[in-house]
Amino acid sequence: MTNNIFWYDGRLIHSQTLELNINDPGLLYGATVFTTLRAYHNSLDHSLTNWQAHCDRLLFSIQTFGWQQPDWNRLRQGAQILLTHFPVLRITLFPDGREWITGRLLPNNLTEKQNNGIKCAVASSEFYRSLPSHKTGNYLSAWLAKTSLDAEEAILVDSQGNWLETSTGNLWGCCDRSWYTPPLTSGILPGLVRSQLVNWLQNHQQPVREEPWTVGLFERFEAIAYTNSIVEIIPIHTVNQPSGSLQYNPYHPSFGKIRDLFVAR
Repeated sequence: MTNNIFWYDGRLIHSQTLELNINDPGLLYGATVFTTLRAYHNSLDHSLTNWQAHCDRLLFSIQTFGWQQPDWNRLRQGAQILLTHFPVLRITLFPDGREWITGRLLPNNLTEKQNNGIKCAVASSEFYRSLPSHKTGNYLSAWLAKTSLDAEEAILVDSQGNWLETSTGNLWGCCDRSWYTPPLTSGILPGLVRSQLVNWLQNHQQPVREEPWTVGLFERFEAIAYTNSIVEIIPIHTVNQPSGSLQYNPYHPSFGKIRDLFVAR
């Protein structure tokens, strides 16, 4: 079975288990960084795959942490091999430069979610992500937020109740013919699709405002969604809060303009 294949430290391994030293900091402390990409047209070089940006994300983190760089050619070799089996790759780096690449399929219900939206719930402010500028192996808070709520996604918030991001992506809201997304300074992950979308909207003369998502703002939105490199953009039709639920239009016409980004190239 293809799901029994992964790449680790320069080798293709046929197994569902990975052996690590019991003192490995990646095991003990989640001391890894990772990125997850979707390969378009089975190519690492397709513009939407955004291979170089994913590598740059990893490089930024390991340089910030003072870790050893991987063998980038070997990393690409492993990704290229797994790409023949999977459209989605998760690339993980350890502090000593080891690379670990796993693959998976796209979600079975992805098209339905893209077309009709999903339900989210607001998580407790205690579920904040550590080192939010980096995708580290310590993803416990986001995982807990998503799995502890009766919803398909969790919205992470700060201590003032401002909405920050979902457990797996960046937030987008639409009102007054403008798109809004929380600023990076609020403590969110600088998503690669977020960056692509900001640039694409601005190049097409679509207003993009990076503002904190206060109660006064997110209650004004006509439509909201979240983005990441795997799902592209998924509307959110309902957000459950402790004080009640908010409803948004998952069929808002502005979504059609954003979806053009993923078919234009």
